[in-house]
Amino acid sequence: MTASQLALPSQDEDVAALRRLIVNKLAYSVGKDPIAARAHDWFLATALAVRDRVIERWMTSTRATKAEKKKRVYYLSLEFLIGRSLVDSLHNLGLTETMRTALGELGVDLEALRGLEPDPALGNGGLGRLAACYMESMASLAVPAHGYGIRYENGLFRQVIKDGEQQEFPDTWLEHRNPWEFERPEVAYPIGFGGSVEALAGNGGHAAIWRPAETVDAIAFDTPVVGWRGRHVNTLRLWSARAPDPLRLDTFNRGDHLGALAARGRAEAITQVLYPSDESEAGQELRLRQEYFFASASIQDLLRRHLETAPLETLPDCVAIQLNDTHPAIGVAEMMRLLVDVHQVEWEKAWALTQGVFSYTNHTLLPEALETWPVPLMERLLPRHMQIIYLINALHLDRLAEGGKTDPALLATVSLIDEHGPRRVRMGPLSFLGSHKVNGVSALHTELMKETVFRDFHALYPDRIVNKTNGITFRRWLHEANPGLTRLLVEVAGESVLDKAEGLEMLAAHSGDSALHERLARVRRANKEVLGGIIEERTGIRVDPDAMFDVQIKRIHEYKRQLLNILETVALYAAMRAHPTSDWTPRVKIFAGKAAASYHRAKLIIKLINDVAAVVNADATLRGRLKVAFLPNYNVSLAERIIPASDLSEQISTAGMEASGTGNMKLALNGALTIGTLDGANVEILERVGADNIFIFGMTAAEVEARRAAGIDMAETIAASPMLAQALEELRSGRFSPGEPDRYRSLVDDLTHRDYFLVSADFDAYASAQAEVAQRWRDPAAWWRSALLNIGGVSWFSSDRAVREYAEDIWNVPLAR
Repeated sequence: MTASQLALPSQDEDVAALRRLIVNKLAYSVGKDPIAARAHDWFLATALAVRDRVIERWMTSTRATKAEKKKRVYYLSLEFLIGRSLVDSLHNLGLTETMRTALGELGVDLEALRGLEPDPALGNGGLGRLAACYMESMASLAVPAHGYGIRYENGLFRQVIKDGEQQEFPDTWLEHRNPWEFERPEVAYPIGFGGSVEALAGNGGHAAIWRPAETVDAIAFDTPVVGWRGRHVNTLRLWSARAPDPLRLDTFNRGDHLGALAARGRAEAITQVLYPSDESEAGQELRLRQEYFFASASIQDLLRRHLETAPLETLPDCVAIQLNDTHPAIGVAEMMRLLVDVHQVEWEKAWALTQGVFSYTNHTLLPEALETWPVPLMERLLPRHMQIIYLINALHLDRLAEGGKTDPALLATVSLIDEHGPRRVRMGPLSFLGSHKVNGVSALHTELMKETVFRDFHALYPDRIVNKTNGITFRRWLHEANPGLTRLLVEVAGESVLDKAEGLEMLAAHSGDSALHERLARVRRANKEVLGGIIEERTGIRVDPDAMFDVQIKRIHEYKRQLLNILETVALYAAMRAHPTSDWTPRVKIFAGKAAASYHRAKLIIKLINDVAAVVNADATLRGRLKVAFLPNYNVSLAERIIPASDLSEQISTAGMEASGTGNMKLALNGALTIGTLDGANVEILERVGADNIFIFGMTAAEVEARRAAGIDMAETIAASPMLAQALEELRSGRFSPGEPDRYRSLVDDLTHRDYFLVSADFDAYASAQAEVAQRWRDPAAWWRSALLNIGGVSWFSSDRAVREYAEDIWNVPLAR
């Protein structure tokens, strides 16, 4: 065939063409008569019509990457919290208003269709959302990239709040099919588990044959990722697990019908849920199976693609693999297995190739999040990989000894095997050794990495750790989530800010404009009215849009300190009861977030928030001046409604424990003022918006460590703080749990003595900062001036900027200028 014969047909994008295409899709792809079609049928038809407009650009981008032999980035992440795709794709294609008109002529409302699309249940929090932002920015910057992850059937879980408690249910997001994905049954890879290993002669004795006892097939599902203005489209490839023989017919015919399906169930369990509970040995095994499954399939896939056009020797020139946290770390050992055992590459050369392609993003300093695996589990489930890890470790320690590094304490610290107690494989150090670059995600976090979890590795390899502060895509978190604010900003700063976020910096020159303040306030109030409707619909709580919307929306965890927030709310409630005629600043305290199913303390905090809400919201003496609402089942779509309506952004983690955060950036970009600690990216937000436009409180990371080391009991601190003492007494007395007075005894006891997360220690500083917030709120000119300086000041936190830095400093991928 000639090039002209293979050319894709051009597609009209006017209203009439889109209208015809939607009807065509409804009839011939969805199989519904337009006269009888239901709302969901129209959604599917519309999504398929939009997808058609993406495919030509997708194939053109792929052809160009191949023809120009561009280096590709492979982004491996266990989470991709991508959110809804319909409006996002329309926005990046520039077709939103055209589609709105075309649907309107068919009697269909675009906003109604938007609400029908489920959020893909492919992530939990900031890790997955960051991955999604970076995928969108890579497409917008025309960086050839594949995202690799898992196609979870039921996600993390759907959160339901019943009697104030979190309950978990499957998140069945695929119930009505996913119109954006393409199944690729021809792209399937065998993934082995267990079995035996036979050593081979040659290759320095390093090669072997692994004979797995069990094999699962990884099947590819591809979703196009559209960049800004539709100029480039990348691929998100997700893996689904299937048994090679889904039905053992001989077993079935013998009458063992359930046994005949056992292999299928065992295989499909791998891609059923995100983060299966690891409280049991079976849960731990499933997590490791999950991580190896997706890492192996991804690396087999990218090696196949590379070998179609180039030899293995050029791998670092053509391939960059980014490990998004330690979940894909087993990929380092898998790459070595494939190179040494399958492609017969000599060990040292294979290790150089591996280090040349891998880089690793660390996202946490929490010990429990730096994954380790029991050696017996690894030996049983991945015996060849355990051998490879042992060899990597032995050669690593030998090189150190040859260089005079023989201190047993040092060698124990930098070993890949933790010998303290039951032996465990350390995946963080494996990621570090297998990568040419390791990055933190905020300036503070990167320095803490060097000083804490990777201190000895940094001393040995001082040029390996670099900082790449997180960023967010402004297309979704400003343009789409807050169109009213976007229109206002375009009027003030010009159309160019849609392409170059740094243009928002000029808002500083307009920060004192009272007319602009009024317009910004009107936009905010309209967004708050929308959110108020959602709050009432989902919780039954009616809120005042003129009150301050004080928002903490993130995963529920003790270090994120939702407990500090609700404890100060209890203290505020007590003060308002004691002085009902005082001129209190009206507030709506809004919480949202999920607790891990096995994290009982976090679930108790959710219960406390809801118990406080039940009492506060029913107290008529407050006259509506304080409300508390916990919005269930937090996801991207809910965040897109909460963030544009937020006045105050709660970023109050214990200093030194939040790697970066991106919610802080999204909220500040939409004009919310931040109350926060000197933690994560808050430090850099402070530098960019100015100390007068952010409310910083509490101990520094160094002070936190010193306080913990001193082991100070909190009794003295509590005795010196009447507000804190009263708040704790309110919990201890059972005011919020009258039928179960001791419900929160464990929380109170912890805050009174150990207080590991420094809630009691930071309480007075937090309460003082909240008083400053209330005072600023009463001065609208000062408040809106700060809001404008926040919007302009955080323009640097774009994921486009972050991706450029990765491309230039880590991936060595040329960028189009």
